[in-house]
Amino acid sequence: MNHPTYSNDQTSAVTQSVCIVGAGPGGLSIARALKKYGIAYDQFERHSDVGGIWDLKNPGTPMYESAHFISSRDLSGYSDFPMPKSFPDYPKNSQVLAYVQTFARAYGLYDAIQFGVGVESLEKLETGQWRVRLSNGDTKTYAAVVCATGNNWDPNIPTIAGAFSGEVRHSVTYKRADEFKGKRVLVVGVGNSGADIGCDAARSADAAFISMRRGYHFIPKHIFGVPADEFGESGPQLPIWLIRPVFSGLLKMIRGDVTRWGVPKPDHKLLESHPLLNTQLIHHLQHGDIKVVPDIKKFDGKYVVFKDDSREQIDLVLFATGYKWSMPYATSFFDWKGGRPDMYLAIFNRQHKNIFCLGYVETNSSAFKMFDAQARLIANYLNAQFQQLPSHAQFDQLIASDTPDLSGGLNFVKSQRHDVYLEAHALKNYIAKINKKMGWHAVKPGDYSVPLPTSWELKNAAPLKHDRIAVAS
Repeated sequence: MNHPTYSNDQTSAVTQSVCIVGAGPGGLSIARALKKYGIAYDQFERHSDVGGIWDLKNPGTPMYESAHFISSRDLSGYSDFPMPKSFPDYPKNSQVLAYVQTFARAYGLYDAIQFGVGVESLEKLETGQWRVRLSNGDTKTYAAVVCATGNNWDPNIPTIAGAFSGEVRHSVTYKRADEFKGKRVLVVGVGNSGADIGCDAARSADAAFISMRRGYHFIPKHIFGVPADEFGESGPQLPIWLIRPVFSGLLKMIRGDVTRWGVPKPDHKLLESHPLLNTQLIHHLQHGDIKVVPDIKKFDGKYVVFKDDSREQIDLVLFATGYKWSMPYATSFFDWKGGRPDMYLAIFNRQHKNIFCLGYVETNSSAFKMFDAQARLIANYLNAQFQQLPSHAQFDQLIASDTPDLSGGLNFVKSQRHDVYLEAHALKNYIAKINKKMGWHAVKPGDYSVPLPTSWELKNAAPLKHDRIAVAS
């Protein structure tokens, strides 16, 4: 593989500047890391403020009014910037947005963001640099590009045989429960969003159904009154062969046999798929507010026919079937596997140097601290490169040839979503191992210390007034 190197005449401020695409949670994390190292960067955000998918006003966001974090408050914040104790155990979307915007203020990240400006395309130059074409018509040249636009924007809608006379939508268009009033609703898919939306349908629709292709292990959000992820992290890190039977037995004792309410028996072991944290759906199944139906076989006019040949009259089919991982401005520069970009540590492009992804990862952990670990590794690598440290070339060799097992001993479900799935502890531990090997600094408590806002300040934070909308420097 050809990894272009930088000659000594490529050390100007311009050629050592980085382009960050997106100002959602991941983009802000890499901005903070680059700023700490004094690495120059420009950040482009097509929306009018930071927050990414957590801003319901952001066109195309998959967020809906009833959405909450599926990881808990105390484990979900950025390093050195915890979520306030005034937040509930599982913050709602508006609280997460306020937190992210307050984070950007606290670290002065708004200053380098150009709002209302998207990245249209990238061109790799013979020098190894990247020419970036912006939506305002400008072009700029950078030493590196960080793609932080996220993977929940391009809806995946399956093709169904037959014709349907009712309404068909993807969950990306869904915002509030009153959209279901007076309708017979079928939600297709039972990921965390599908389960949430199914609960909204159970409360608001005339009749509600949820189509499940396979069975899942339902994990309650609280175990003995403690958030499930905190419960899992509170003890020693035990081997998976010991964790799984203990936790499975505990869940069965707490939750019982969910197949009693029509949920298919899981075809995989606990922890071998993305965790489904939802007990409200079980509540609505127990009370008959929603009914489980099989996978769809075909449409037939106003009816949906299922794989067992049963049928239901339906007004609205809502596909909660996930998203394609697309980067229209950079697609050709990545090797795609199962619809996902295949990268080293879910960050580094093996074919093209200095184009990185942050947040393009499926894992079983809270996202923000994972972003921080990934962002610091990118910043360490770029710092070594720009300072011409030997660790730069050493890490290039790892990018080209290292193939670590980051499954954490889990045999993940064979599906497109899980083709590039990584176990969070395995990934974080491996990143820590690399930092140590390279002599680089990992994220440690106190690295990013700033005065923390009070709960009142966070709750009452108004949108920051800025004049960087659709203005290119």
